[in-house]
Parts: sequence; structure tokens; C-alpha cells
Amino acid sequence: MSQEILAQLLFAGGIGHLGVLIASAMVPFQLDWRKELACLTRLHRQMYWVYGGYVVLSILAFALMSLVNAQELASGSGLARGFCGYVAVFWGVRLCLQGIFDVKAQLTTWWLRLGYHGLTALFTGLMLLYGWAALFPSG
Repeated sequence: MSQEILAQLLFAGGIGHLGVLIASAMVPFQLDWRKELACLTRLHRQMYWVYGGYVVLSILAFALMSLVNAQELASGSGLARGFCGYVAVFWGVRLCLQGIFDVKAQLTTWWLRLGYHGLTALFTGLMLLYGWAALFPSG
């Protein structure tokens, strides 16, 4: 794969990351975190939100790095390969969690089911794209 095509795909990956953020913004509402987390101590509720915030900031960083530095990420430098490898592992772990989470009770409408399967496809695509960029850079 040429460096230019890989850069374009990594740029598209940045857009994909923004799509994940849009979907993740719905999670606290769809899962009714305010009610469901009310039984936890204040510290545990705060930790839940902080952990979620760190995940959101990580995905935002992946998006911005991919959008602003797609050409450099496609170059195959050590830093680019390390970053792409980390992103691939991140999404690979998240993809494995898709098979563990029991979400059936939450997927009550066709659009939630479609979104869930769409996200699974997106996680897979991001893992494969960034894994490719880490293992087989074109630079």
C-alpha cells in the first residue's frame, strides 16, 4: 500500500474516532448512569466518570493525531509505528470486550442494534488499519 493511500486511510480513521465519540456521548443517557450509579458511594461514582473521561480523551487524541498527522503516521517512523500499534491494541482490547459485555437487554430498538453492530465493525476496522500501519508501514 502506498504511503499516500495509507495516509488517507489514517485520516479517515481519525474521522472514525470522532464517530465513536458521538456514540459514546449517548452512553450515560442510554444506560441511565444517574439512576444506575446512585447506589455507589460518591468516590466510586466520581471514579466511574473519571475513567470514562480518560477513555474519551484518549479517543479524542487518536482522532486529532490521525487528522493532523496522517502523513507522518503513514511514514513508518518508530514513533508513528508505536502510536499506531498502541491504537491497534486499544481497539483490539475493546473489540474483545464486545464479546464479553452482556448488552442484549440494552439493545431495545433497531437503531440501537444497528449502532452496536456498526461500532463493532468500526472497532474492527480501526484495529486492522492501525495494526497494518504499525506492522507494514509504507515509508
